[in-house]
Amino acid sequence: MPAGRIRTMCPMNCHPTYCGMLVEVGADGRAHRIDGDPDNPDSHGFLCVRGRAAVEIPHNERRLRVPLRRAGARGSGAWREIGWPAALDEIAGQIRATRPDRVGVWFGHGAYVTTIARPLIMRFGHLGGFQVWNPAIVCWALGAYGLALTGVLEANTKEDLAAHSNLVVLWGANLASQPTTAPHLVAARRRGARVVVIDVRRSEAARQADEVYLIRPGTDAALALAIAHVLVAEGLIDRAFIDRHTVGFDAYAASLGAATPAWAAAHTGLAAADIVHLARLYATTRPAMILVGGSSLAKHRDGWQPGRAISTLPALTGQLGIPGGGLGPRHRSFPTGDAFADLAAADRRPPGDYVPSHMASMAKVMEDGKLDILLLLGTDLLSSFADAGRLERHLDRVGLIVAYDIFPNETIRRVADIVLPGTVWLEEIGLKDTATHLYLMEKALEPQWQARALADVLCGLAARIPVADFFPWVDVEDYLTAYLAPQAGGLSVRGLREAGGFVERGRLSHVPYADHRYPTPSGKIELYSERAAALGLSPLPAFTPRETGGGPERPGLEFRQGRTLTAFHAFYDAGRALPTLARVDPEPELWIHPVDATARSLGPGQPIEIYNERGAFGARARVTEDVLPGVVWMRDGWPGLNVLTSGAPCLEPPASDGLDPRIPGGQASFEAQVEIRPRGPVPAAPGRSS
Repeated sequence: MPAGRIRTMCPMNCHPTYCGMLVEVGADGRAHRIDGDPDNPDSHGFLCVRGRAAVEIPHNERRLRVPLRRAGARGSGAWREIGWPAALDEIAGQIRATRPDRVGVWFGHGAYVTTIARPLIMRFGHLGGFQVWNPAIVCWALGAYGLALTGVLEANTKEDLAAHSNLVVLWGANLASQPTTAPHLVAARRRGARVVVIDVRRSEAARQADEVYLIRPGTDAALALAIAHVLVAEGLIDRAFIDRHTVGFDAYAASLGAATPAWAAAHTGLAAADIVHLARLYATTRPAMILVGGSSLAKHRDGWQPGRAISTLPALTGQLGIPGGGLGPRHRSFPTGDAFADLAAADRRPPGDYVPSHMASMAKVMEDGKLDILLLLGTDLLSSFADAGRLERHLDRVGLIVAYDIFPNETIRRVADIVLPGTVWLEEIGLKDTATHLYLMEKALEPQWQARALADVLCGLAARIPVADFFPWVDVEDYLTAYLAPQAGGLSVRGLREAGGFVERGRLSHVPYADHRYPTPSGKIELYSERAAALGLSPLPAFTPRETGGGPERPGLEFRQGRTLTAFHAFYDAGRALPTLARVDPEPELWIHPVDATARSLGPGQPIEIYNERGAFGARARVTEDVLPGVVWMRDGWPGLNVLTSGAPCLEPPASDGLDPRIPGGQASFEAQVEIRPRGPVPAAPGRSS
């Protein structure tokens, strides 16, 4: 590849935040420096610590270099090198030797940091008749499920927030997940907007807030319903909007009778007066925008309920379809404007005994010995799945486990049989799209060692199995142009290059639903949902209280997890493969309130063991008032952490699959009740506390 400065996008982020970067490639063909791209219209030169650490990825000595075959028992660490032809021949041969629907394909963010592989993976699975599962079920989909029942899937943009919002409510939304929203939030504050944060911990967003409210995990729906109660009881609603653009108001209003601020206070831990204040502030400070958390907010058993309840608030107050209102930037909110071509070939999938994108059902098919081959593409399965210890035991019944990745991870070390080395984002061409723009990611480096792009790997398998018509395009650029075709003017890779590497989305609107046409059967906001009733769910927004033990609360501490700026899920062996991230976040740290720490004789920085009936996990204590008593919190992605979490299904498969094919509700519960005990000596230095 020629030396010079290459414009691309960061590999360590996800929609709606994609940051631009400039990569300095030397005459030696190596990436020497990475900077933020000042001309990127989304990030304007910003690059967080994750992005700055990306320069340590391409030439990292810890990268997987050659295809490997297990040479001993699973988890023994014994491997032998095999060539690509031998690896692909063995995988394809074993696929041919079984039924297609006994082959599973599971992929993660690591497989599509350049976007382009995702439709190809789905196409490979559909045309091959394999089990292929949507990874949104471990991320954003359950939260969006609740929003979809109401009919609010598209979001106002960060640019609209900066220009027009007078109140911004970050409800479980953390700026670590969307750092390019932060400057727009700051701009809104400078203009006089008020910022409120509602969360289970005092997150990075709290630094930009005028008011911060910490609530008990899993009680967001109760708070939203109580706010709705106040809005209706005090007449703080837009009756004309409700009459024109919603269905089911009378039934919803009647159901809110018992959802008083005092009722919600008992569940959330907030004072009733604070709940009344929030309702009045939201109704009277117009326009008001709510940024709903994209993932962590929905990680509990009834995780679809918060989005369902919260999304009724802008409808009750007539704040949908207006500048500065509605719901704001959210992980995987559906953008306005033109879409991409559907190349996944779901309509060509042959008949088969298919398991839905439903974590509990996926685990069950492995437990029952009904899966012979599992292809893991860019994912650390044992890190991302709830109740990971039980899942690992089920994997013993899968005959062949193949992992494609760029670094070793816990899943590779513990259960993989064949390991395939993948390319990094600079070693292939790609594409990223934000809520407002489309970006070309040019190839900047030749693949290191024997790494291959996933598109090439899938083509090699498809030719051997065979999977007919898997890749009917001339090359990857031709495929990308087909993917871009629905964009205004028939956008192509050439067109993106000629435009300097990025263009605005075709037919973009910063304010969705200005025409008040909503994606529901009625075409209106559905406060009462017949679809929900047909799926066996409450037709009205609801809150399911947490299960109780012998007293008012379950025993132990309520455990939650989420994202920080120092890591991105389990990427790059949970960040440990990159020296910069390993230095700033060297080991797991559990946030615990001083009351709970004192009760367990724990000090700041003390080695601890977090445990429950499912397993145990080691960490250090961060003693802080940034969580409530009875609540503990840790950043996600640490290997072994999810041995603690529940794994119970949040929805049954008919409901999970029955709403919208883009939004599978198959997440399992990531909640856990845990206890903490000291582990080893107390360190001489006190460690971190806050």
